[in-house]
Amino acid sequence: MSQTIYGLNTICTHIGEIKDEQFKGAVSPIYMSTSYEFENVDVKRYPRYFNTPNQEFTSKKIAALEHAEAGMLFGSGMAAISTVFLAFLKHGDHIVVQNTLYGGTSNFIREEFPKYGIEFTFTDGYEVADFEAAIRPNTKLIHIETPSNPLLTITDIKAVVDLAKSKNLITTIDNTFASPVNQNPIDFGIDIVMHSATKYLGGHSDILAGAVACSDAHMKIIWNVAKNLGGSLSDLTVWLLERSMKTLALRVKAQNRNAKKLAKYLSNHDAVKQVYYPGLKSHPQYDLAKSQMKGFGGMMSFELADGLDAMAFQKELQLIKSSMSLAGVESTVLSPHKTSHSLLSQDERDAIGVSDNLIRFSVGIESNKDLIADLEQAINKVKNA
Repeated sequence: MSQTIYGLNTICTHIGEIKDEQFKGAVSPIYMSTSYEFENVDVKRYPRYFNTPNQEFTSKKIAALEHAEAGMLFGSGMAAISTVFLAFLKHGDHIVVQNTLYGGTSNFIREEFPKYGIEFTFTDGYEVADFEAAIRPNTKLIHIETPSNPLLTITDIKAVVDLAKSKNLITTIDNTFASPVNQNPIDFGIDIVMHSATKYLGGHSDILAGAVACSDAHMKIIWNVAKNLGGSLSDLTVWLLERSMKTLALRVKAQNRNAKKLAKYLSNHDAVKQVYYPGLKSHPQYDLAKSQMKGFGGMMSFELADGLDAMAFQKELQLIKSSMSLAGVESTVLSPHKTSHSLLSQDERDAIGVSDNLIRFSVGIESNKDLIADLEQAINKVKNA
């Protein structure tokens, strides 16, 4: 089935499905075997080689959604990120990393790269000049994340790509917050796109997975390292991911609409100090976000006004869950300084603007009126405490 002639919802529904030739079922069969014949077969299948039937076909859906030649699934988003980095970086190499990104990625770089003799520089900001200033003679790769976690900063993808190409550098991006529905970095020239598939691709807060999409040439390099590191995942999880991705576009577009309405509500509230959402015209990079995103996403962050207790506020929520992770169909909030960025020091968090009063808000598909009512009652309780 050619992906080029189909729309987004059709790709989500049909690309990467396995035809049930025996019983003619409407959904992909699941192949749980960890042992396959090796003689007289077209493909020697082995789970750690990322080529079981469910892994192979679901990877096609990932590739189609990201406009890439190839896709690969991993046991987690960090398994995907760490494998890609180790595939293209060796002792003596240098990587330029955006300073505003997922805390787990930052922690992996700071803790593991020195063991391998890999040098790294976190940029001072997220403008293209910040990336250029960090490049060294031994730089091999530039890594970005846009929108970023948790402050929703926007990096100019095309500008970074142009800089990298002028220096013959590889570019990678964490596209988790945007999802393929809202942003396709490969269209702007990015070499390798990575996802925590636990988030929007899975979308139901019940699976753990990661994904990579890129060219066939880059994927061969990634696979050669991936098979040695062993970050593959169960075919039951792969089947659940393929099932979940059928509604990806529907879910994300509903979350986009809800998030924009809630961002406007919060930005006008006297109990809220600041809202970080690229879909607000007040966002300093609104025009840039609009130029490279098809939708502004379901993620935002906001800071409560001084004197209001962010943790007490979360405890008062009745519909919105105070919970780790993000991008499920249910709305959730958390404090980044206690979760996603807890591995960073206080000084490191302060440097990137992650305050103790910052709340990350993953907007779900509930009625926006119900979500607003829940936020309002929780704010009133902490104001009157």
